[in-house]
Amino acid sequence: MPAKPLKGIRVLDLSRILAGPWCSQQLADLGAEVIKIERPGEGDDTRRWGPPWLEQSHEAAYYLGANRGKQSVTVDMANPEGQALLHKLVQQCDVVLENFKVGGLKKYHLDYESLKAIKPDLIYCSITGFGQDGPYAQRAGYDFMIQGMGGLMSLTGQPDSEVGGGPVKVGVAFADIFTGMYAANAIMAALFQRHQTGEGTFIDLALLDVQVGVLANQALNYLTSGHVPQRLGNAHPNIVPYQAFATADGHLILAVGNDGQFRRFCEVAGCSELADDPRFQTNALRVQHRAELIPLLLGPLQQKTTDQWLDVLEQVGVPCGPINTLDRVFEDPQVKHRGLKISLPHPQDGSVNLVSNPIRFNGEALNATTAPPLLGQHTDEVLARCLSLSESELAELKQKGVI
Repeated sequence: MPAKPLKGIRVLDLSRILAGPWCSQQLADLGAEVIKIERPGEGDDTRRWGPPWLEQSHEAAYYLGANRGKQSVTVDMANPEGQALLHKLVQQCDVVLENFKVGGLKKYHLDYESLKAIKPDLIYCSITGFGQDGPYAQRAGYDFMIQGMGGLMSLTGQPDSEVGGGPVKVGVAFADIFTGMYAANAIMAALFQRHQTGEGTFIDLALLDVQVGVLANQALNYLTSGHVPQRLGNAHPNIVPYQAFATADGHLILAVGNDGQFRRFCEVAGCSELADDPRFQTNALRVQHRAELIPLLLGPLQQKTTDQWLDVLEQVGVPCGPINTLDRVFEDPQVKHRGLKISLPHPQDGSVNLVSNPIRFNGEALNATTAPPLLGQHTDEVLARCLSLSESELAELKQKGVI
């Protein structure tokens, strides 16, 4: 069992849906104790975002993907007694994570200023659509709209001039997931800073900020040149040839990263004259003459099957790969060797299949060892352990609907 680098850190997780839970799952995998606060009888919305579902517990696959390693505690934060319980829990936590609308927790006395008053060194991470200030601060933000507003969909999809052209979103909640990872990174930096200074931190993370932040080379292409990047389908704006091509039986991703690789590709593809063509001798020239080069590669690439190309190109060191459906992904020898599908015991369904955390310490993957919790599964245990509540006190709170 690998060491857990965040062992001893306790997180009060008030978040739901994806960006916040993705962050807290990362922290749980790294060893933090994550107490997931949910509304009694309702819980995280994603528990009902199916099908597909687990057969017995009827938990949605969407929920299962972002909540392993956590303890579910049901508390009604709209109830003053529920607020009092959460305030007591905060005093024993290092981090509070939430993704309510700006100011949404103030009426429950769970905003940063209220909680900082009872725990001055608290690290408080707030995830919103647009941040704590600015003209859009009060708007709700959702991944799909953020992908559009933040420029990603202007870069994703076929050009308007081609059949099927138009903007396309990424097939997973790209902005949510990246925001969750930035949040986990920020929280760990704040923990390190607190270790040095003794001071807490308010972390303001916005989906739109993150989406703009991860435009990477495309953002710099625009900021450097002033030219607005356009959709190129599967092609790369800065490298040619670097895209998907049809083969004799499917498709191949060809990822030529330098001039030497281009020459070796041309040699095995039977078109070595292209490597000597003045239009194509350097990557900059190939980008400039993209429209002339790509049609010249289509015929040679259709002469072999995808597997034949994978074999011959690997032998000469030209990067390439298949386009796998998810069934093939999880049957891929490298994916299986790396253990990217894991199974954890589940209290009602026996076990649940999940995707491993990709981080490895000393050769071991860092994964929490408990399945995504049932709604309220740990309410009694956590409140008894952390707040020393007796069975009778817990029963009274349940009778009042507080927990």
